[in-house]
Order: sequence, then structure tokens, then C-alpha cells
Amino acid sequence: MERIKNILPPGEYFFEGNEACAEGALAAGCRFFAGYPISPSSEIMERLARRLPDVGGVFIQMEDEIASIGAVIGAAWAGAKAMTATSGPGLTLMLENIGYAIMTETPCVIVDVQRAGPSTGQATRPYQGDLMQVRWGSSGDYQIIALSPWSVQEMYEMMVEAFNLAEDYRVPVFIMSDAAIAHLRETCTVSEELSISHRVKSHGTPHFGTEDQLGVPPMASFGEGEELLITGSTHDELGYRRTQDPTVQKRLVSRLSEKILRNARDIIQTEGYFLEDAEVALVAYGICARAALEATKRAHQAGLKVGLLRLKTLWPFPEEEIKGLKVQKIFVPEMNLGQMVREAERVAEVEVVSVNRVDGEVITPGEILEAITT
Repeated sequence: MERIKNILPPGEYFFEGNEACAEGALAAGCRFFAGYPISPSSEIMERLARRLPDVGGVFIQMEDEIASIGAVIGAAWAGAKAMTATSGPGLTLMLENIGYAIMTETPCVIVDVQRAGPSTGQATRPYQGDLMQVRWGSSGDYQIIALSPWSVQEMYEMMVEAFNLAEDYRVPVFIMSDAAIAHLRETCTVSEELSISHRVKSHGTPHFGTEDQLGVPPMASFGEGEELLITGSTHDELGYRRTQDPTVQKRLVSRLSEKILRNARDIIQTEGYFLEDAEVALVAYGICARAALEATKRAHQAGLKVGLLRLKTLWPFPEEEIKGLKVQKIFVPEMNLGQMVREAERVAEVEVVSVNRVDGEVITPGEILEAITT
């Protein structure tokens, strides 16, 4: 981790969520973006098209989302910090190449500005329907990292964190935004300095295996004189295909998961509100967490013992934090038919209740409060 000077002058900016996303990426060192226009993420692409040339970066609009994530993977192996941004239908097209990025341990950032689905759905309406898609959309066993901002400020900060995590663990990192956060406009404070991670390099050592406890091998770039073999097939520590070797398959797949799970305590972030004496807990994330916090405050005014656990990290799932809730009941408000609630049910030791809204509108504090009190 290195402290560097921010590329923006410090101060307060009145950013839209998508603008803050682009600026946070630039601050983190992103110098390559490949994408294809899709609502409600297009402003990220538009801003980076203007801003990347200012910092010596490269912007390219590809012919589709499949090519976009392919270009991002290639740029990462050429040494760049690289990203793309899309929404649900575009993410669906990217999933095969995202699996390739997972298997080849390619650091990159994918911003998913969620909208109502399935399929084309409502192109400009907010939703939270892609949580299981980013976790399980590719084939096989693996772990990813996904973060969920609830404000414009946090969108900016989480972009920096996402790039740091991608570099630290050599893994695709998702930012789970939505149309509401993307088009929200708020004050965003930009600091003078920030902490940035850089990928570890080592000459002449394996790029797909390590004895280090962290489980993350060093990563060279093409053009640095290293012998690099990059394949999505099962491979050994040097990158050679070993598609008939059960020992190599088990060792590789286990490490791809363990490098995330073993370090989950360092990755997972949550925030608690009024949980000290709570009898009921809300578990929420993203834009829903803002409504949940207001519902929690109103409940306290009415004399109800309600607390909120806000999930800033969605994957790896904060199991211990939910297990540790000393309450009688948990409510999970989401803008879907119930996705994260199933994970909460799996680990919680009390009753878990789903609170849903699926009409393309943002869930309200009143709806959440009504669910708690009826």
C-alpha cells in the first residue's frame, strides 16, 4: 500500500453517482476502460471517455460487452489497472470472460449498475436483482469480491477500495450499484492523498502458485521478459495446461477460493446502527440501507428496539456478522424477490423475514417500518 497524491484537487464536488464512480477509478490508478453503452451506467463511460486522455489512459468503446471484458482482461495482463461498467443484460454477456478472469487470476473492476429485469426489463429503473448473478454466474467453484455503496461519497471511495482489493487478491471485484445511486447527486469530499495498492511482481517465479500464506501469486505483465502462459483450462503453477491431472485441479481450485475465504476478515466490511440493545435487526445494503436507517430512526422514536446492520461487502458474505446479531428477528429489505435474504436465513439463528419491492421504485422507510410493526 502506497500513499499518493490525488489527481483531483482536494475539496468538495457535487457529483452524480456515476461521475463519482469514474473519478474514484481514476484516483485509484485506472488507466484503461473498455465498455459498451447501456443504461443506467453510460455516464461512467462518457466521463471516462473525456477524462482518461487527461491522465495518459486509454478509452475504447467495443462492439459489445463480450469484447469489452475481453479487452479489460488483456489490458490488465499488459500491466494496466482496468475496468468496465455495465448493467444486468450486459453483465450476462460478460460472464464467460469473467470466469476466465477468475481462473487466470486477472485483477479488474466491474461496475454493475443494476436495473429492473429480467432481460431488458426497465432500462432506467433501480433494482437489486444481480446479486446471485455476480456470485454464481460463471461455472465451477470460485470466490469473488463484491462491494455495495449507499451514497455518492461511498461510490467514490469504494472504487479506490475495489481496485486495491483487485490488486491485493488478483481477482475481479464487483461494485454493485443501481440506477438510484448512479443518478443520485450529492456532495463528495475528495481528500488530498489516498492509499493505493500495486500488484506484487517477482522475476522468474511461478505466476499461478505460491507458498505464501496469503495465497496470492506475484503477477508479471507481458513485455517484462517473463514466460507467461495464460489459459482458462486447468493449469499448474507455471501456467501449463494440466486438464487430466486431478491433483493440479484440486490444488488450483482450492487456492482460488481459499485466497478469498482465508482473508475474509480483512475484506468484509459492515456498519452497525442502534444494535446494542436491539430486539429486531434490519440487514440491508445499497440504496435500501438508506431507507432502512431512516426506518430504524423512526422505530426508535416510537420506542421500538430496532437496529441496522449495513452490508458494505456482499461477497464474501458477512456470515459471522449476521450470526452475531443478538436479536429475536431479522428483516432483510431488498429491491428484488429475495436474494440476500436466503443467505441470511442460511446463517442466522433466528427467524428471517423478507421485505421486497420489485416495481422499479426505491423501497421506502415507511414500507420497512410497516413490515416491522405488523
